[in-house]
Amino acid sequence: MSLPDFQLELLAPARDADIGIEAVNHGADAVYIGGPSFGARSSADNSVSDIARLARHAHRFNSRIFVTLNTILRDDELEGARKLAWQLYDAGVDALIIQDMGLLELDLPPIQLHASTQTDIRTPEKARFLQDVGLSQIVLARELTLPQIAAIRAVIDPDHCTLEFFVHGALCVAYSGQCYISHAHTGRSANRGECSQACRLPYQVVDAAGGFVAHDKHVLSMKDNNQSANIAALVDAGIRSFKIEGRYKDMGYVKNITAHYRKLLDELIEAREGSDQPYTRSSSGRTTFSFTPDPNQNFNREFTDYFVQGRQMDIGAFDSPKNPGQAIGYVTQVGPNWVELELSDTAMALHNGDGLCYYDLQKELVGMAINRAEVVNASKGRWRVFPKDAVAGLKDLRKGLEVNRNRDVDWVRVLDKKSSDRRIGAWATLSQTAHGIALTYTDEDGYVGTAQIALPHERAKDAAAADAANSNQINKLGTTIFIALEADTTRASGLFLPASFLNVVRREAIEALEAARSHAWQRLPRATPVQPPVPYPQDTLSYLANVHNQAAQAFYTRHGVKLIDAAYEANEELGEVSLMITKHCVRFSLSLCPKQAKGVVGVQGQVKAEPLQLINGKEKLTLRFDCKPCEMHVVGKIKTSVLNQAKKEKAAEQAGIPMVFQKTRPKQEFGH
Repeated sequence: MSLPDFQLELLAPARDADIGIEAVNHGADAVYIGGPSFGARSSADNSVSDIARLARHAHRFNSRIFVTLNTILRDDELEGARKLAWQLYDAGVDALIIQDMGLLELDLPPIQLHASTQTDIRTPEKARFLQDVGLSQIVLARELTLPQIAAIRAVIDPDHCTLEFFVHGALCVAYSGQCYISHAHTGRSANRGECSQACRLPYQVVDAAGGFVAHDKHVLSMKDNNQSANIAALVDAGIRSFKIEGRYKDMGYVKNITAHYRKLLDELIEAREGSDQPYTRSSSGRTTFSFTPDPNQNFNREFTDYFVQGRQMDIGAFDSPKNPGQAIGYVTQVGPNWVELELSDTAMALHNGDGLCYYDLQKELVGMAINRAEVVNASKGRWRVFPKDAVAGLKDLRKGLEVNRNRDVDWVRVLDKKSSDRRIGAWATLSQTAHGIALTYTDEDGYVGTAQIALPHERAKDAAAADAANSNQINKLGTTIFIALEADTTRASGLFLPASFLNVVRREAIEALEAARSHAWQRLPRATPVQPPVPYPQDTLSYLANVHNQAAQAFYTRHGVKLIDAAYEANEELGEVSLMITKHCVRFSLSLCPKQAKGVVGVQGQVKAEPLQLINGKEKLTLRFDCKPCEMHVVGKIKTSVLNQAKKEKAAEQAGIPMVFQKTRPKQEFGH
């Protein structure tokens, strides 16, 4: 069984358990987090005990915890992955997110399995196959359009499989799971959680004749994903789980973006109440916020909705992979150690510690952190800022230059504090018993908690005032996860009840209600694979299938595949191959696409999809264009140094010498 078709799930990321707890507090119906290993994010590991702590908190609201077990695995790692799966099951985890099909051949616990983005689900055939082999939730490729999503929805059974889609965050330019540049150039595999982010580097783009098409442009760097305007359309296309990217992101990002999409989903749910297709949240309670969510406040490379509404020109962050922020005004004067600005909004304020930036003449971002900010003329929005760095060293800073703010200290401080309140609605009923009173709370999910206390029945002099006081007392649920919706005191009307007694019975009744909710928690069921095993859509698999162990090979063989190549990480592809496959097309983005020229007088037939070359220092990659499916291949080959290092590691392994793994993750650039 998957998520019921009438429920919508907001799926938030967590770098650690504390961030995960705040994701739940800010409205997440589910949280995905990395375990102690095999999680495809080398610096986002968490202990099983921390994940258990997160699960206990999430389950109070009927929110779910999914753990990423989504690297491709070597044969010597399969047993460790199997043991970890059991540990996570015992910790109360609701589902595992996997890429390696070899896991389906192991003795796993009866835990629900979800398909990772690295499984590269672009077609109805692939989606149906993954459903039929026992995956209950599958995240679709970010590159899909609404009609393509709807076509996948048409072939899956919503009672057995939920469609998940990324709605926000950083975009990998390659189809997920189909990028091997990092391994080819550094030996660090993106499919094993160690991407070196070659896509964020600047490149020279050179044509077949050696002419420069673009100079120092980040032509493989995408803007950030933002599907805020497409939520209703995605629901109508069949998406039920809305996923936020960001297991490397900080607490402020997770709070803000989770709150933003919580509000959007709640607005959609409320708008469709009473319609032919009403929806509900997949977890319990309502969330209120002490701030107004705003995606522009977090690190972003500007936004795109990518291919959801079809191919568009403006999807790349070609000038810079950094955060450009939001335009706030212009430079009016440059002094020896200060810069004067005129803000576009006179109500705006600058603060000590704010981060400003601007584009230099080469269209590269230059940062300008504020040490001190002073108002010069409030009515005209003029400010004098004293940068932390020497003004003379700020490249191309000049009068008339537009300035952006990419860090608002006041905003950061708001999110450093408690910024949300999540409560489950409950109705209270106060009753007179033979020897005292009973208090019952019934929550919005139908769970009940009751407590009794013995005390003499004393009539109040003012029955109405007593009923009001009693009602007020049993509605005081401030430090609990519940909020009082209504109190019924008619069955104890007119009784004088000391507040101290009501406090005791209220606390015990709420404890009983929490215990009832905890006792009723049920695991998500593991799907049963279709028997006999369904055939895989193809009978041949290249290195692009990422088969890296014998269990995965056995899985595909069992499903009818006759020829299976080893994963790229096996270092058997020595010649030039596609190191990245992407829906993004550099020719299209630079207005060099033959389809764009079709029908243009004087241009038609002159533009051809000839290869281009990307050059970054000594690194050279070839761009080849497959126009029929409208895809681009970034072609190259594995470096000799990578092969030599792999040989050394293999020799050491065979000699029984333990391999030395990195103690720290590779440096992550540009906030991705």
